[in-house]
Amino acid sequence: MVYIALAAAVGLIGLDQLTKYIIDSNMHLHQSIPVIQIGGTNVLNITYERNTGAAFSILEGKQIFLIIITALILLGMLYLLLSKRIKKPAYIWCVALILAGGVGNLIDRLITGSVVDFIDFRLINFAVFNVADICAVVGSIGLLVFVLYDEIKEVRARHAAKSDSTDGEG
Repeated sequence: MVYIALAAAVGLIGLDQLTKYIIDSNMHLHQSIPVIQIGGTNVLNITYERNTGAAFSILEGKQIFLIIITALILLGMLYLLLSKRIKKPAYIWCVALILAGGVGNLIDRLITGSVVDFIDFRLINFAVFNVADICAVVGSIGLLVFVLYDEIKEVRARHAAKSDSTDGEG
């Protein structure tokens, strides 16, 4: 399961890098192309931006720090996967998604010093993002949901076991 998830992550990294290459090769910086319009509002655009920070441009210009911290986190996650310390399939797939997102953006930081962003969803005021960002966010939210679900299930099971053991004492 781990190797299949990692192979999928490699495919997603390839998709991320391909989309960024297409944008970088065919658009000018800050150029925007409307994709979906509702009424007079451009809801979804392809907008070429470069981000020297992390999400929402936080830590802008701190490339060395971002590279080091990202690499350490990714190596830790990869170790946990390959050492089979992460066993649940849902966790494995979520971590693989996070790895794909982290590696996709790390490649950009290492090669150009900035990350290519191009998906511009304007229905709400949101940052321009890319395929790697989608992978990292979906993986992170998924991991959070699965861990919380498992914790709630475990607490309920302990509570039920405790209730069962005290019911027979009366």
